[in-house]
Amino acid sequence: MDSCVSLRMEYRSNPWEVKSFEDLYDNDWITLREDQVINPGGKQGVYGKVLFKNRAVAIIPLDQEQHTWIVGQYRHTLSEYSWEIPMGGVPFEEDLMNGAKRELREETGLVAEVWDQILKVHTSNCVTDEVGYCFLAQGLTQGPTNFDETEDLEIKRVPFDTALEMVMEGQITDAISVAGILKLARLQRL
Repeated sequence: MDSCVSLRMEYRSNPWEVKSFEDLYDNDWITLREDQVINPGGKQGVYGKVLFKNRAVAIIPLDQEQHTWIVGQYRHTLSEYSWEIPMGGVPFEEDLMNGAKRELREETGLVAEVWDQILKVHTSNCVTDEVGYCFLAQGLTQGPTNFDETEDLEIKRVPFDTALEMVMEGQITDAISVAGILKLARLQRL
């Protein structure tokens, strides 16, 4: 008997009724919206959500020696330094793959010949509609970086096993980085 459990997705109707909504805040990256709702229990309430104007895209560049690149930067929202895989935002009007290629080149200077999407995640689906994608990039060529004005990055090339160890030890905590690295580690075991 197969030890894997197959879960069938059941699509049900939306039990939430939105009576009205108001956008409370808006900038180039997000909109903060408050919905006046009837909740699944039939009571009136409010539901706040963050609507993203970009898709999150993360890339695990992997060379022939099984090394990858991680990016360090101070994250203003967390008030702490964070190690992550290269990533950024891709506007909805931009092709997702083109955005992934742009972000990898901007943050690491790398250009990849082979691309595979390995993951799609919802980052915090109780308060945001953000969708994140993770790609494996191989066949790498090094070129110059081109950081955004908001980026002050440190770039390190490390063995993929080191990045995995950093996840397991809590040194990499970014959700898409953690999910992408764990997914690739699992795929490599198969």
